[in-house]
Amino acid sequence: MSVQKESFSALFPLLIFVLLFVGTGIISGDFSNMPLNVAIIIASAVALVMNRKEKLSAKIEIFAKGAGHPNIMLLVVIFILAGAFAETAKGMGGVEATVNMVLSLIPSNLLMVGLFIVGCFISLSMGTSMGTVAALAPIGIGIAEQTGIPLSLAMGTVIGGAMFGDNLSMISDTTIAAVRTQGTKMSDKFKTNFLIVLPGAIVTAAILWIITSGIIIETLGSYEYEFIKVVPYIAVFLAALLGVNVLVVLIGGTILAGIIGLFDGSYTLSGFIQAVSQGIINMEDLAIVAILIGGMIGIIQHNGGIQWLLNFVSSKIKSKKGAEFGIAGLVSVTDIATANNTISIVATGPLAKNIADKYEIDPRKSASILDIFPGCWQGLVPYGGQMLVASGLAAISPISILPYSFYPILLGICGTIAILIGFPKFKDSKVQQEKDEPAKAI
Repeated sequence: MSVQKESFSALFPLLIFVLLFVGTGIISGDFSNMPLNVAIIIASAVALVMNRKEKLSAKIEIFAKGAGHPNIMLLVVIFILAGAFAETAKGMGGVEATVNMVLSLIPSNLLMVGLFIVGCFISLSMGTSMGTVAALAPIGIGIAEQTGIPLSLAMGTVIGGAMFGDNLSMISDTTIAAVRTQGTKMSDKFKTNFLIVLPGAIVTAAILWIITSGIIIETLGSYEYEFIKVVPYIAVFLAALLGVNVLVVLIGGTILAGIIGLFDGSYTLSGFIQAVSQGIINMEDLAIVAILIGGMIGIIQHNGGIQWLLNFVSSKIKSKKGAEFGIAGLVSVTDIATANNTISIVATGPLAKNIADKYEIDPRKSASILDIFPGCWQGLVPYGGQMLVASGLAAISPISILPYSFYPILLGICGTIAILIGFPKFKDSKVQQEKDEPAKAI
């Protein structure tokens, strides 16, 4: 058996990717000026140019194998199906109905607590923090304007709720990426992750209740909704929680949302088809970035970069807890650099899997760590998409939202405590099982 080569210089394309994105954002003051797809294309080109001892055709083949890895391809299929479901359910009025249903059930003196709970439910159902912020921010702004609650508090509450579901949803791209890279089941990861973050959500609700308890709030009126429009979200959540294959869940949810839309007149047949198409288009950019990252990581791994990084991180790790903190640190740094939790998980997932296997970390725990910490930072970095959307709609500075980002902070605290105390305890460790047989499909 040949000794695996290692090389720090092989990581150069990854450093280029990070520097392009962060550097452009810092210099221009706008982190959207360097699209991720352009940054990754440039970094991929650098990866192909390196290692001149090998022919370009050989390097392209390595890149293609990395880009076409079964995990990457399945990830792409799930991404586009998730986009189709999200757009179809949204088009038939599912988002608005869900928001109104939950708000109609909330007492007027618990509006901030209720707004947070709505955000949790919507993001858990939709699987997207960005979509949740876009849907709830206008409602949060309206509540703030009518009650005197600070806009920054309302936006921080919206972002907190959005990050709760983004970290747990069965159809969230971050959850899907974490589960696929760690080789565990969606339902298993959900249960583990939920136990870790639930205290943070409860404490967040308590803080919101305490700081708004002295504010006199008038009833904002009634919210009308049709429960049937909420059914697709509930069905998808329950089916995924029961362990149904995620592809079946997403296809079934899309068809169910379409049927409801056709029967209530929200869709014509052509309109339904167009909604599905638009949802797929919405996820194309993310799918392309995932494919290119897979190819770039393939080159980096071939040149010894992943092995160097694994050896470097491993040299600093002295225990299982240290390994878990190593995974948390890797994905955190990547998210802070890219301001994209999905990309940070896709990029660091294979390395995290290597560390988890070496130190016998249960894949349910490694997948949870891999999803929790970028979720924490994504709700805190002022140049993240969630912060920018919320602050832009409210016409306030992202920095003003930071003091009220209770849940993202508590998410990181909960993740840290879970590592320190070894929580949760697994009665049936799946480490050996994952070593002995290939991971099953989600």
